[in-house]
Amino acid sequence: MFDLNIRGKSYGENIELAMEASKYGWKHVSFSYDQNDYEDALSFKDDLKDDLKDFIDVDYTLYIKSNNPSEIRKIARKYRSKSSCISVLGGNLKVNRAVLENVQIDVLSRPYFKRYDAGINHILAREAKENNVALEIVFSDILNSYLSHRSKVLANFRDIYRLHRKYKFPLILSSGAESVYDIRTVHDFMAVFAQTGLNDFEVEKAFETAEGILNFNSNRKNLILTGVRVVE
Repeated sequence: MFDLNIRGKSYGENIELAMEASKYGWKHVSFSYDQNDYEDALSFKDDLKDDLKDFIDVDYTLYIKSNNPSEIRKIARKYRSKSSCISVLGGNLKVNRAVLENVQIDVLSRPYFKRYDAGINHILAREAKENNVALEIVFSDILNSYLSHRSKVLANFRDIYRLHRKYKFPLILSSGAESVYDIRTVHDFMAVFAQTGLNDFEVEKAFETAEGILNFNSNRKNLILTGVRVVE
């Protein structure tokens, strides 16, 4: 089971988070860092992977936070070859559109962020499908919301599910965990998303999509066109 969005912290804190995730049945976690912290975090990535290799597979997600589409494109180009996953925090409609039109970006995270709607319509759903950009729904948005706000979050989730079923764009589910207290067992994680309106197949497919992003990017340097790989 793959989680591409656990908030990256210090080396020691990452070890603690990863070990907790391993104990709860997760196979892979990616620590997310924004563009201001990503370069520094790369300095201990190899040591982190080596120290955890007997327990859980780990990697990094570049988690871009910007309301400027031009800046987002520039950052994505800069780090594409250094990143197993590039994700962008959504919410701003200009950002949502720019991300879903960009084949160099893997994930639009939380398109509903700070919105009263899902942040995506049928036009953007088609763009996501055409450019193979996944939409990410985050568990912590359920965990950290209450009453009417939680009801709105769940309504936004269901709107995304309806578009996902109709247009077949990639969908991933992540924890967004910031501490060990935010991590749940794989079983509990899946059960919660089943309660939000996804069936078991759709939840499993979301995990497969997350794994597929990592596999695709591990071969990206050998790709001539999508689906066409250089074989030596």
